[in-house]
Amino acid sequence: MTQNQELITAIIEVLASVAPEVRDLELDPHAPLRDQLELDSMDHLHFLIGLHGRFGVDIPESDYGAMRKLDEVANYIAPRRQPGP
Repeated sequence: MTQNQELITAIIEVLASVAPEVRDLELDPHAPLRDQLELDSMDHLHFLIGLHGRFGVDIPESDYGAMRKLDEVANYIAPRRQPGP
């Protein structure tokens, strides 16, 4: 498994904590997550908070728009994440 695949898997784990149905779906990395999973704004916010907790990445509100699709989330997180233990 490549680092990018590991990152995507970890992002999906965070997403599953907000939307458990994601485990049964094959997500399109280029389509908006909110549309694929019918996430409301609070679910999306909880997802972003979960990303912060998992990866140690601060996500300012001004960047929320850059976090709509799975590939966008991975591209945002990858260079900013904290090294793991």
